[in-house]
Amino acid sequence: MELKDIATFEDIQFLVNTFYEKVQQDSLIGPIFNEKIQNNWPVHLEKMYRFWQTVLLDAHTYSGAPFAPHAFLPIDKEHFERWLQLFKETISAHFEGEKANEALWRAERMAEMFQHKLNYFRNHKPLQ
Repeated sequence: MELKDIATFEDIQFLVNTFYEKVQQDSLIGPIFNEKIQNNWPVHLEKMYRFWQTVLLDAHTYSGAPFAPHAFLPIDKEHFERWLQLFKETISAHFEGEKANEALWRAERMAEMFQHKLNYFRNHKPLQ
C-alpha cells in the first residue's frame, strides 16, 4: 500500500478517528480520556478535526485554548509519551510526506509545551 500525504479534510478526519480509536483502547491513557470525555466523543473529535485542519491545512476553522482542558487532568510525562507514541504510529502507518512530517513535528512540540505548562501550573505558588 502506497502512503500519501495529509492533503484534505477527509485525511484529517481519518487521522483523528484512527488515532483516537487507539487512544480510547489504550490501557494507560484510554481511561483518562474516556473518563473526561465520556459520551461526548463526537464533539471532541469534531474539535480535533478543526484543530488539525487549522494547523496543517491553513483552514483556520479552530479557535480555542487547547491547554485549558488538560490543566487538571491526572497526566504526567508517561502519558504524553504514550500519546505521542500512538500519534506517531498512526501517522507512519497511513501517511508520508511534508504534511505528515509537520503533523509529527507539531505533535512533539505540543507534548513538550503541555508538559512544561503543566509543570509550571502545578508547581507555581502565587505570591501572597
